[in-house]
Amino acid sequence: MSILVSINCTTYNHEAYIADAIDSFLMQKTNFKFEILIGEDCSTDCTRNIVENYSKRYPGMIKIITSNENVGGRENMVRLKENSKGKYIAICEGDDYWTDPFKLQKQVDLMERNQEFSLCVHATNIVTVDKKLTGNVVKPYNETRITPTEDIILSDGSFFATNSILYRKELLNNPPEFFMNAHVGDYPLVLILSSRGRVFYIDEVMSSYRTGVKGSWTERTFSGEDRSYKFVKNYENDIWLLNEFNKYTNYIYNDLIKNAVSKRKGWIMFEIKKYLEKLKNL
Repeated sequence: MSILVSINCTTYNHEAYIADAIDSFLMQKTNFKFEILIGEDCSTDCTRNIVENYSKRYPGMIKIITSNENVGGRENMVRLKENSKGKYIAICEGDDYWTDPFKLQKQVDLMERNQEFSLCVHATNIVTVDKKLTGNVVKPYNETRITPTEDIILSDGSFFATNSILYRKELLNNPPEFFMNAHVGDYPLVLILSSRGRVFYIDEVMSSYRTGVKGSWTERTFSGEDRSYKFVKNYENDIWLLNEFNKYTNYIYNDLIKNAVSKRKGWIMFEIKKYLEKLKNL
């Protein structure tokens, strides 16, 4: 039986969390074969030892993709895809985990029945670092449904949790240049895939996203004394990405993208105003 799904897990300094991620992959109950590829990006903690132990316990199923030096999140993501054998790619970063043992089966069944689907996602619980529910859920709709590209463009870039993504690998062959140059990986990925097929959302919680993880992209981007500056840079990067996507799609979403860009410019002005008021109170 050939491999149908390749699970792509990027990890860096996730010694406290990576076992949860791998165990959640191993618990998947499917009628097809899947592989687990772990992009271990030269962690400075014990992450490498942990994933190597799993690889020894599950030879042929778990494969470690690494190098002699840190390559960064985007390159780590790309090299996992390039080494994947499956028809589909399922994504989960090393500090997150899946909660439904039938997650992959449900998503693959939908994708196999609907060849026009490029991407399948689902709802996700937001939890603390020690897996306690926060009461917040990444849940763009209150029903299972098709997600139009328009909704993704008008979102703030976090419409779906990354660990809910399963997509057709062939649709990301030869991605546009802006994919590699973007400030994040999941937002351009979803935009590109939505332009190459239909996106299907399952209104079931099947994974957990950890918040407050030290060193995570969210923690690095939205915390600290220079928080307002980081927000502004992130919105500026969003604007660049949206404009590149506009060109890539031959401006068929031009009015919507103008709307999304205008919204981010408003957010930038809000952050600048908030920062200036803070300076006045010093």
